Amino acid sequence: MIAIDSSVLIDLLGDDIRAEAAEDALRQALARGPVVVCDVVVSEVVSGLGYGAELLDTLEDAGIAFSAIESRAAVRAGEMQRRYKERRKTEGLTPVGPRAIPDFLIGAHALLQCKALITRDAGFFRDYFKGLKVIVPQA
Repeated sequence: MIAIDSSVLIDLLGDDIRAEAAEDALRQALARGPVVVCDVVVSEVVSGLGYGAELLDTLEDAGIAFSAIESRAAVRAGEMQRRYKERRKTEGLTPVGPRAIPDFLIGAHALLQCKALITRDAGFFRDYFKGLKVIVPQA
């Protein structure tokens, strides 16, 4: 099972200039097995594109299933965000940075419930979720 990040779905569904690369990555992932979105990704895509309930139908038509975040992934997300805040503090930065809990929930879901994550944000996910296979859409 491969998870897909909201940034890639927004590229794909929003007719972004990166839509072709996102579509290719999705097609390749679907050829290897199921592709899923978690709760947070659905919420971010609805927020970013203004889709409503029809988003789930659109995802299903594209072959993308829904996979809810399990409690163990939620715990891991909290642990990783705590590390992030501690790292920033150690570096002399304010503990509140550009990363919010949704990023950590997506990463923990992909790490603990899936085998890989399709995302444009490879650096962050590789840094905080060691062992997670990251797939970056290529133009």
